[in-house]
Amino acid sequence: MTNSDPVEESAGDGRDLYDIATWEPRTVLDRTAVKLHSALAGAARISVVLLAAVVFLAQVGGVVWLASQRATLGAVALLSAVPAFLFVAFVWRQDVVEKEPIDTLAVTFVLSVLFASFAATANTLLQGRFQSIPLIGMALFFFIVVAPVEEAVKWLAVRLHAYRQPEFDAVIDGAVYGAVAGLGFATIENTLYVVQGFLRAQEAGASQAIGAALGTATSRALAGPGHVIYSAWAGYYLGLAKFNREHRGPLVVKGLLIAALLHGAYNTTVTYVPALFSLPNWWYLVFVVAFDGTFFYLLYRKLARYRDNYADTVGEEADSDDAADGSTAATADGIESDEVSVDDRGPVWDAPESSTAEDADEDADREQ
Repeated sequence: MTNSDPVEESAGDGRDLYDIATWEPRTVLDRTAVKLHSALAGAARISVVLLAAVVFLAQVGGVVWLASQRATLGAVALLSAVPAFLFVAFVWRQDVVEKEPIDTLAVTFVLSVLFASFAATANTLLQGRFQSIPLIGMALFFFIVVAPVEEAVKWLAVRLHAYRQPEFDAVIDGAVYGAVAGLGFATIENTLYVVQGFLRAQEAGASQAIGAALGTATSRALAGPGHVIYSAWAGYYLGLAKFNREHRGPLVVKGLLIAALLHGAYNTTVTYVPALFSLPNWWYLVFVVAFDGTFFYLLYRKLARYRDNYADTVGEEADSDDAADGSTAATADGIESDEVSVDDRGPVWDAPESSTAEDADEDADREQ
């Protein structure tokens, strides 16, 4: 299947096929259509963000406000996101093409925080339906609702803004922005869990509610890096899709499938294993290190392959350009050197005259 109409493919005489088999904005109506399409697309994006902001304020606005009013509680919530931040920093350092601008990264982070409200709404509305299913209900809930929806909203945080920016100019940029989206989601999710743990401890009359919040933050600190890893995978394939438009749809789906399967497997394991087996408290730490470590290493290998190929291709091209510049400079130096050697002989009138046969005869006569 080609991207051209048969008429366009067969027309080799340069004929004008405007509004027949090709199109470009020429008339007033054409330009109006272009402007209207751009305005509608922009309005749609703004509407999504505004809707997310409204849902966010309705759902977790009070939680965020409470965390901001209690400095210790807010600090505990933010500290729980530090491990996820370190993973993001590592992925960011793998970008060998050009480091992404802070403002675009910040917008991606904020959008992910806002869009988390969509996932929270879906989870809240659908969880009860799956809990009524014996044995496998929660596993289905994780794989059908939680993982796909949460990975989709993190993906949307990248697609809505960063993807459209000129700074998104390499496949590996997708992994960077995906990781940042994961950090945004983990930050607001951790804050929600920490504040809820604090409030439950207060309601139960616990004297050390902050201690309870700190315990929640510790467990959430282990869960946060997973969000970064999953969405970095989805983001990488979004970057691959941007530069392979003929396969854009399948590549996006592949990235989201990888992220959702990893996410669902993690949630299912940490929910079912403690319920089925009697395990020591440290099993969760061992599992998280093994699970996240494995798939983060695989992500690292993929990013390393990109870096290696970048060095082999773009790096060699830069070296050849430098060599060409050096050769040109050497040639110029050689020409300049030759010119200097000619000039060093002095003016033409100072050059010794060559002997002729007549001069030789005159010299012989004088000698005689």
